[in-house]
Amino acid sequence: MTSDAATSMVGTIAVGDKDRLDLDALGAWMTANVPGFTGPLTYAKFAGGQSNPTYRLDTPDRAYVLRRKPFGPILPSAHAVDREYRVIAGLHPTGFPVPKPYGLCEDPGVIGAAFYVMEMVEGRTIWDGAMPGATPAERTAHYEAMVDTLAALHTTDYAAAGLGDYGKPGNYFERQVGRWTKQYRAAETERMESVERLIEWLPRTLPEQTRTSIVHGDYRIDNMIFAPAEPKVIAVLDWELSTLGDPLADFSYLLMSWVTEPEGRSGVLGMTGPETGIPTIEQVVERYCAATGRDGVPDLNWYFAYNLFRLTGIVQGIKKRIIDGTASSAQAEKTVAKIRGLADAAWDFAVKAGA
Repeated sequence: MTSDAATSMVGTIAVGDKDRLDLDALGAWMTANVPGFTGPLTYAKFAGGQSNPTYRLDTPDRAYVLRRKPFGPILPSAHAVDREYRVIAGLHPTGFPVPKPYGLCEDPGVIGAAFYVMEMVEGRTIWDGAMPGATPAERTAHYEAMVDTLAALHTTDYAAAGLGDYGKPGNYFERQVGRWTKQYRAAETERMESVERLIEWLPRTLPEQTRTSIVHGDYRIDNMIFAPAEPKVIAVLDWELSTLGDPLADFSYLLMSWVTEPEGRSGVLGMTGPETGIPTIEQVVERYCAATGRDGVPDLNWYFAYNLFRLTGIVQGIKKRIIDGTASSAQAEKTVAKIRGLADAAWDFAVKAGA
């Protein structure tokens, strides 16, 4: 594969004034908390991701990754780097592919915000789900690896991983609809009719929850690192939205790619089948169900409506941070321009589900 999408990890950029870290304080903390750490320390900021700012830290003998909360005011339950660290620390010993965790610092006095440090996993990030430049067989193998890895997450014994209290009991979708409604209201900048309808319709039509698992919350092709030369997921990243909940939340979120126009990111609508090697939605459902012992999945339109509603809430949060001056990416501006389209598409799926 030769496309830009197959380049190694996400690119770094020079660190701007507002994103600088106190390297002396950070180095002292790492000396005290990270076994085997020896300076001197240099750093760069990863270009991708507008949520928790992420840095590459380099020493003469190894590289690390640091993720921190944004500087400045943030919504109450957003940017929970402590939860992100906890799930990685719980999953790593089970063999599930996550970076090795090195330490969590909840004292904002060190660099100005809570942060954690983990292993830098070297491999490929696939930014475009269409995988230009790949053969059909390569595409099939990568998609199957992605589905199998999600099934492995959903069949992990979360209690044995020390994550028995990582989420609240009860209906996951009920909690999530409530949470994203609150997050949306907290960040609301204008009235959107589609969102108002969804806020009324979703809680009335909640599907029954039949299973509980660790839910990643943002499981898509560009949130994982593939092995340098084989179709194997070696690290799943971005656990910020993870919790215990209904595994169909993750699975239906992954399937959103199949109903999203190809946009150079995860969308593959109209691109599936033997000619491209991208499995059809039916093949993905069949593979996931076989790996998790299900005999099928319910009507997906409700889940698609919910997923797009949640995305609308996330994007609305980014929009509010741009207005407040705390969003950390130029990409954020482009994302926010799509908010009305997201809300309308969510309502379209609600209509398909019987609204």
